[in-house]
Amino acid sequence: MTIELDFCFDFASPNAYFSYKVAPKVEAAIDTQFNYIPVLLGGIFKACDNQAPMLAFAHIKNKPDYERIEIERFIAKHQLNEFNFNPNFPVNTLQVMRGAIVAKDEGILAAYMEAVFHHMWEAPKKMDDLEVIISALNESGLDGEHIMQRTQEPDIKKLLIDNTNATVERGSFGIPTFFVNNDIYYGKDRLRDVEEAVLALQSTAK
Repeated sequence: MTIELDFCFDFASPNAYFSYKVAPKVEAAIDTQFNYIPVLLGGIFKACDNQAPMLAFAHIKNKPDYERIEIERFIAKHQLNEFNFNPNFPVNTLQVMRGAIVAKDEGILAAYMEAVFHHMWEAPKKMDDLEVIISALNESGLDGEHIMQRTQEPDIKKLLIDNTNATVERGSFGIPTFFVNNDIYYGKDRLRDVEEAVLALQSTAK
């Protein structure tokens, strides 16, 4: 039985980082790999009239404080001790997300994601500055100048737009979003549900 398992991501989201770090445990448990799909969070927000939680919930008494507690619990549970909140947040990720399209096209998406998530959320840098991006990618053993040059190709730009529109059409309104076949799961706290859904499908197929 073929199971389509998609992970729609944007480096702008700390919750995407948390999910990315936990994803290998999920993959090991279900013996299935995520298909990582680069999308643009800003484009999703615009299409859905949505906004970042820190803005959407800023006026609600106690909720922002509770959200911080949940983040701390998630970090502790999964021992994500390398996490450092990016002082430049929010970061415009258009260039690095186009870079993810390039990296996927060239078969180096795994290395690219590792690099950008590191420089965004572990050794945080201003990852919307072109020179900083190139330097960070070079530091991680990638050809930063080549990747960034390719981000200007019309087909690369179009594919990021197409990916973003497609995930909205499937029901996405934010990041991270997961799909198990056509079933949608949103947020880092749904990874357990993703795992259980795949295991159930695998059990049914036996």
